[in-house]
Formats: sequence, structure tokens, C-alpha cells
Amino acid sequence: MKISDLPTVTKALEKEYDKKQAPVVDLVKAQTNDPFKIMVATILSARTKDDTTAAACKRLFSKINNYKDLDKLTVKQLEKLIFPVGFYHNKAKYLAALPDALEKLYAGKVPNTIDELCQLPGVGRKTANLVVTMAFDKPAMCVDIHVHRISNRFGLLKTKTPLETEMRLREILPDKYWMTWNSYLVSFGQTLCSPINPKCNKCPITKYCNRIDVKTKHKIN
Repeated sequence: MKISDLPTVTKALEKEYDKKQAPVVDLVKAQTNDPFKIMVATILSARTKDDTTAAACKRLFSKINNYKDLDKLTVKQLEKLIFPVGFYHNKAKYLAALPDALEKLYAGKVPNTIDELCQLPGVGRKTANLVVTMAFDKPAMCVDIHVHRISNRFGLLKTKTPLETEMRLREILPDKYWMTWNSYLVSFGQTLCSPINPKCNKCPITKYCNRIDVKTKHKIN
């Protein structure tokens, strides 16, 4: 895949995205448009399947509506609400620490920059990038394992870590693709372009893929 292929590939990815249920953070944005809830959903989604995250968000948001409500719950109660998301023990502790951090650092408001967001418990660069995009509609390059894997599989870049991928994509992708690249590739990675045994026979953009066995099988130059 070349940069010049982006318009065609992105249109195809968008069509696939529209066929499927959107990733859970996209759904939280659509349902609430609340930066706090988007941030919480993003924290919970790390290393967790979307169905599990969605169920955990539903249980948690039935008990809380804003960051102050987290103070009403113990860590044990939070653990019970969000189980079985990945690393739920740690995530419950992060959630319990959020009210104090938000109050002390940002007067109770979720910040809209990556550097500021990364000062909050449970928020790393991937989460911060996604919150900036989803909660504040600002261009940010969120790279999770799907984005890292598929961007490399396409041959768009050659990197070893998600952080390297983020920095490289920031260099080569025009800003207009930043807002949707994560959502499209996460959905694509969950449904078609899986790590093992990807559904290449159903893929609408096989000819743009750099995967050697795909090119050989489909005789694509």
C-alpha cells in the first residue's frame, strides 16, 4: 500500500465500518458525547473485548454520572462493576483515584490535550489520543494493537512498537485521516483482518495488502 492509495482504501474501510457495530468507545461518544464517560470507557477498553467493555460500561454508568460519583464507590465495588475487563483490579484503582486527580490538576474538567490527559491515573498515550479525538473532535493518532498490526500488514510502514507506529503515522498520514484511522482499523481488525487466519477472501482491499501469502494466493502484483 502506498500513501496515494489512502483515499480508495479509506473509503473501503469506511464501508466495512458502517456494516459492523462500532467499537465501544465510538458508541459511548454517540450515546453520551461526555468527555468523562468517553475517558472511562477508553480506560476500561484496554486489553478487553468490546462486548465485555460495553457490558462493564453499562453497569458502571448505571451507578455513576460524573467523576464525583466515583467517590461514592469503594475499590471493591468498582471491581465488581467492571469485572471481567482486563486488569480490572488496577483499573478499579485508577477509577477510584480519578476524582482527586481531576480536582487537583484540572478543576474537575477532563483536559483536551495528550500531555495533560497522560497525567491522569490509568491514562497512557493510546487512551489520551483516543479521548482527544472522540471527546473533543481534535486530530490525534490513536494506535492500539490493531492499528499497529494492520498498518504494518498493509506495508504502509515498518515499525516494531505501537509508539513507533504512532510517530510514523503522524509523519505520513494527512491530518484528515487521523480522526477515523483508529476506529476503522479497530473494527476491521476485529471482524476481517485478524492476527491469525485473517479473512482475506472477504477483504475488499486485498490488492493493497503487503501480506506475502495474500499476494501469492491472489496473484496480485
